[in-house]
Amino acid sequence: MNSIELRDLVYRNLMRIAPECDPSELLPGENIREALDIDSFGFLQVLIGIGEETGIEIPETDYAEVFTMAGMLDYLARRQG
Repeated sequence: MNSIELRDLVYRNLMRIAPECDPSELLPGENIREALDIDSFGFLQVLIGIGEETGIEIPETDYAEVFTMAGMLDYLARRQG
């Protein structure tokens, strides 16, 4: 997947959990959970959805790397096969 496809995949999964949100308004370094008011269970559901679509599992030890949009996209780009 290219960077646009990865971004769209993350947006799609965020909107599945928080349908009223507009992920395109997130700043690259902004905390996704805080900005979109997503609780930890909702964020976990986002990560599971991304994993199901990409085959990239994000272990709990890596959660700190994916709290921002920039971090999430960088993480997914590095983990692609």
